[in-house]
Amino acid sequence: MTTSKTQNYEYQTEAKKLLNIVIHSLYTNRDIFVRELISNASDAIEKLRYLSLTEKDYLEKDLPLEININVDKESKTITITDSGVGMSREELIENLGTIAHSSTEKFFENIQEKGEQEKSQLIGQFGVGFYSAFMVGTTVTVISRSYKTDSKGWEWTSDGISNYTIAEKEDATRGTKIIVELNEESEKYLEIDTLKQIIKEYSNFVSSPIKIGDDIVNTIKPIWTRSPKDVSEEEYKEFYKFHENAMSDPFFQLHTASDAPIQLNALLYFPKENMEVFGFNRTEPGVGIYCNKILIQNKVKEILPEYMRFIKGIVDSEDLPLNINRETLQDNLIIGKLKKFLTKRIISFLKTQAKENLVDYMEFYKVFAQYLKEGANSDWENSKEIASLLYFESMKTESGKLLSLDEYVAAMPEDQKEIYYLTGNSREEIESSPYLETFKANEVDVLFLFDPIDDFVMTSVKEYSDKKLVSADQSAVDLKGDKKDESKDKESEKSVDTLLKWLKKELDERLSDIKLSTRLVNSPALIVNPDDAMTTHMQKIMESSKNEFYQTSKKVLEINSEHELITKIAELQKSKDGEDKARLLMDQVIDNAFVSAGLKVDQKKMIDRIHKLMLDS
Repeated sequence: MTTSKTQNYEYQTEAKKLLNIVIHSLYTNRDIFVRELISNASDAIEKLRYLSLTEKDYLEKDLPLEININVDKESKTITITDSGVGMSREELIENLGTIAHSSTEKFFENIQEKGEQEKSQLIGQFGVGFYSAFMVGTTVTVISRSYKTDSKGWEWTSDGISNYTIAEKEDATRGTKIIVELNEESEKYLEIDTLKQIIKEYSNFVSSPIKIGDDIVNTIKPIWTRSPKDVSEEEYKEFYKFHENAMSDPFFQLHTASDAPIQLNALLYFPKENMEVFGFNRTEPGVGIYCNKILIQNKVKEILPEYMRFIKGIVDSEDLPLNINRETLQDNLIIGKLKKFLTKRIISFLKTQAKENLVDYMEFYKVFAQYLKEGANSDWENSKEIASLLYFESMKTESGKLLSLDEYVAAMPEDQKEIYYLTGNSREEIESSPYLETFKANEVDVLFLFDPIDDFVMTSVKEYSDKKLVSADQSAVDLKGDKKDESKDKESEKSVDTLLKWLKKELDERLSDIKLSTRLVNSPALIVNPDDAMTTHMQKIMESSKNEFYQTSKKVLEINSEHELITKIAELQKSKDGEDKARLLMDQVIDNAFVSAGLKVDQKKMIDRIHKLMLDS
């Protein structure tokens, strides 16, 4: 109850307008008022902790440093009490009565002149979180007494519309008590379970105990604020299961801190479950943003790149540019710095795991390789670093055994200048491919790619460790150095040259060129891509997508002049009676090459041709 010394104060016109914005338009979630009032209470207690280190005398030293919350269903009030520094009469007027510490009129003029982002930054300079109480309350009463030994208690009351009153309060203890008389739409906050859920979501890691009755709600401590060497593996696992409602342990956790280029403490987890592989919707970002251990926003998209959306955890920073309502981040250069720092730190961490903890890393890789490949394909700044985290089978590995690009490069002969790869649906398909013949003959390893995204990854990365990434189906591949076989029969060579000229004269519309092959050993011919064309596997993906803007590139046909079938066709072509059969056989060789490459052919024409050749045999 107030005394007869009650004084009434009218809000300035501009302040009334601002109050209306704060109360009715600023916040999108009414639960936020609990977070804001607890945050203010926590700040008050932390200030007292700091002052107690330097000031010998202050009021009620034995009063526990804690936050108490009580509800009264009969009076429909919720009361939040802290035992912090408290406020004097002048501080109540300054902090609660004028809204802004500068001229309210000037302040409001600045708001009206600014754009939305600048407006948020301007308002954010002033503490308006307290006024969120008016979203749910018809009247708010603040009883406060400063920590100073000669202080008096004061009671501040307002309906948040036109005025506020201040009166002396004789029985006030040190700290601040906020009593909110709830409106009809907000009576759910009288339920203890509702309040506990809100506290656990937003304020669970506040340093001071938060009590509802005799129960302490915030029992889990913010371990990310501690030094990693002081946190046990069991504590990390327990915290992960609590924070993420997880049943299993994570693969790894990354606990890191920084003061530059931005102050932050982060605790990031790499889970064992990938829900996307089970056909669920695209995973939402899993990192929450905290400021001084208070949750600001969950599932934040701006903090990590999209391909790291599987990572869970917490990032806590005092430097975060928050909007006035502290519900969202501002689009700011600081966010870019934070994202860049965390991205590079995560990549570096995974590289360390791959180097020092390969068995566990490979288990992680089996589950989340797709995300890393997505990053190598989309994150141009870090693509080569991410590429070092990728593993593939190769021609020289056993089935199922993977090696990294670094391992491939380390095993390369000194004169090999390129990293070769070939894409297919399975190891069996790739191993039977004519593209591998020259690599087998020259004992040059080739990476085997089975994932549709792998082609895009190789195209995006382009080179690794100063070695170009080259698809084995490119026309430029020439491991023999285009050396002619001197022992070859000159008459046979002349016959094949004649065949080549004849073929080029009647060039198949699907081909841009026909040439002698330096790579084939056992096959009569194969289709290769011009150097500037996409790989054959990527072409198959584009064809299956039925993209109306996609046009199939013409291929190059390489023929094996030493193959019995090619020499036979060459002999037939020389005779007038054999030219028609030579044409049929060569058309079949070309179709066979397209089929071996996995590319489409006119099946009816091909079958009719085979029938005719069978009848002529």
